[in-house]
Amino acid sequence: MALKSRLASMVSRDARLNYAITQIESGENAVQGFALLGPLATQGSVEAQYRIGKAYLEGWGTPPSLEDGTKWMRKAAQGGHVQARLMLGTLYLMGFPEGFDENRPAILIDNREHKRIPDFHQAAHWSRLAADEGQPDAQALLGYILTNGPEDLRDPAQAREWYEKAAAAGSAQGHLGLGMALHTNPTADNDLARGTAELKLAAQAGLATAFYFLAWINEQGIGQEADFTAAAGYFEKAAERGVAQAQTRYALYLLQGKGVRRRLDRAETWLRRAAMGGDAEAAALLGDLHIRGEEMAPNYLEAATWYQIAAELGHGAAARGLGLLYLTGTGVQRDPDEAAKWFRVSAECGDRVADADLGNLALTGVGSEQDRDAMRKRFLQAAEKGDLVGAFNLGVCYAEGVGIDRDDTQAAYWMQRAADGVVNAQYWLGRMYLEGRGVPHDMDLALRWLDRAAQARMSEAMTLLAQILVSGRAPEGKDHQRALALYRQAAEQGYVDAMFSAGAMLGGGHDVAVDRREAQHWFRCAAERGHALGQLMLGRYLKRGLAGEVNPVEARIWLERAQAQGVNDAAVELAKLERRLGGHG
Repeated sequence: MALKSRLASMVSRDARLNYAITQIESGENAVQGFALLGPLATQGSVEAQYRIGKAYLEGWGTPPSLEDGTKWMRKAAQGGHVQARLMLGTLYLMGFPEGFDENRPAILIDNREHKRIPDFHQAAHWSRLAADEGQPDAQALLGYILTNGPEDLRDPAQAREWYEKAAAAGSAQGHLGLGMALHTNPTADNDLARGTAELKLAAQAGLATAFYFLAWINEQGIGQEADFTAAAGYFEKAAERGVAQAQTRYALYLLQGKGVRRRLDRAETWLRRAAMGGDAEAAALLGDLHIRGEEMAPNYLEAATWYQIAAELGHGAAARGLGLLYLTGTGVQRDPDEAAKWFRVSAECGDRVADADLGNLALTGVGSEQDRDAMRKRFLQAAEKGDLVGAFNLGVCYAEGVGIDRDDTQAAYWMQRAADGVVNAQYWLGRMYLEGRGVPHDMDLALRWLDRAAQARMSEAMTLLAQILVSGRAPEGKDHQRALALYRQAAEQGYVDAMFSAGAMLGGGHDVAVDRREAQHWFRCAAERGHALGQLMLGRYLKRGLAGEVNPVEARIWLERAQAQGVNDAAVELAKLERRLGGHG
């Protein structure tokens, strides 16, 4: 009778366990199913312990609790439950929050507010126990730990063996790990092809990472011809599965029409998803997109928002872009101090151009004297280590007395140190030789350095060199043809002084063909950017019809703007215009 009673009890217990599992998994009555598991787990059923641990972790039939879930999962794992060992290994790999204690009531600690700290050694211990029992996903997990864990755990050869076992058993994670291992460290001629085949098997199981790596393989042409159409397709699948880097890459494909039809609207949508997921590059690209405008009007406020998100995520170029917006007051209130802050962030990220921007800001007196002194010391440290941008910035500090007494000789010394690699230094050094500042006056050296900077398409250098060629101060005399070419190049880059000078040369009186239509174009460009003499000349052209167009109403507008900026000739022109208009009245 006792034996029959025990058998009946066991049957009853198994039936209750199966019923509880069915209730939870079907979702019909998870609360009741969870309630049935408790007594079974307490009585020592490892399956019930595993199931109740999983219920706590997933929040099935009970409020979620990492503490209670881990505690029950550990009991099941210690009792030999293979899936519990895999789960416990996974929990250790994901990491527990700082201060986590599975024996402490969950209400005493908010795990969401604490950084998770992985424990690779405990993860390896529990996953190995499950892997030794033949659990394929545990074998793949152990392979991952042996590949990516700390140095004392790494063993690529053993990792590959575990990946092989997991893949042979049909584990999607095993296929993924083996495919990546074969691509990372190929040892046979067919390893790359085999690795790609394994990744395709992982992709068939829907693993997002597999799609991403297949896209990368097709994009780079690794072990095969590059195939941008296939790459775009794989990036899209990875993007749909939430891989932020894939969302950014796919957006770039859509922006460029690379392997897929160009779609700006879809590209922006994917960039937004990636940026909101924490991808700094996506946020920076959104900023660029709104700066350029593309198929829509530029939106500088939106650009500033995305640049700030990217900058706060450590994107140096975005930080510099944000600094430029604050410096120019584009889309945001002009704030040189805020500009300096973001230039500093960019420089700390390794952006050498931002370092130069900081130096230029220092010339305007931005920040306190203490700030400028600290900046000069930082430039000195960089310059003494051979950093050319640091040498240039230090030269600027000496040239303008920023954070130190002005010293033209020291300025020239550091400019010379920087000139072979920094275009701005070439321009400065050319000016110093031209003016005899810190070095003896030497027109040949001045022209040599200015020419180097001009060849690098620096607008200021092209404009100054053109002025020398117009005036005939160069040893070879005047060269108006080359001067006009230099003015045009600088003007096309948006340099206002060059716009005015190009207009002046084309208007007559120089050794170049007169073209007053083009002259008026450049005067208009300069005038619209606030150039007082450009406004005067545009007003004259429109008043007299020098380019064929007579427009006294618009002429008055530009002449009044020039007069407001203190151009005396504008008042004379306005008086003549009023007499003419009055005569017609």
